[in-house]
Amino acid sequence: MSTSPVVLRRQVLADLIPGSVARNALLVVGGAAVTGLAAQLSVSIEPLSPVPVTGQTFAVLLVAAALGPWRALASMALYLAVGMAGLPWFAGGSSGAGGASFGYILGYVAAGLLVGELARRAGDRTPLRTVGTMLLGNAVIYAFGVSWLVGMIGMTVPAALVAGVLPFLIGDAIKVALAAGVLPGTWALVRRFGK
Repeated sequence: MSTSPVVLRRQVLADLIPGSVARNALLVVGGAAVTGLAAQLSVSIEPLSPVPVTGQTFAVLLVAAALGPWRALASMALYLAVGMAGLPWFAGGSSGAGGASFGYILGYVAAGLLVGELARRAGDRTPLRTVGTMLLGNAVIYAFGVSWLVGMIGMTVPAALVAGVLPFLIGDAIKVALAAGVLPGTWALVRRFGK
């Protein structure tokens, strides 16, 4: 199979899987399920923050890069909708709207679209580009999460930043570093064996 570099620049990893509508539906559901499973890796850090440390953010960013903008948007919207409908797959087996973490979950939808679009534009092909893509995705998630803590939980902006960003910076830096190895490494394998 010969794959032109021009074509690869406009693709995401999911585009390399044959199929169309059924493939897309399975990828969207699979992305939501991976995010739901990662949410179960949850550790409370109260009283430091009402928001637990989870695997969700890492899953969201990897799913978005792999699926591209529209499938990632659909996947995160499905994750949100099904959790709001009562499936206990938000952090720690919770569901429904509200709670300290809900703003971050809303941010997953926007971050999915952004990171997916950046990946479609080759933002996941080199370690440096991947770091930039993941940092922008994290920034979007933090913006939603902190806004929720201020607007719905009633924290002041400084308190929301201390509780909603600061405790997660080291973990998110590790996740970004992992993504900077995994995604470009996967593309290197695609280029090597896809010819």
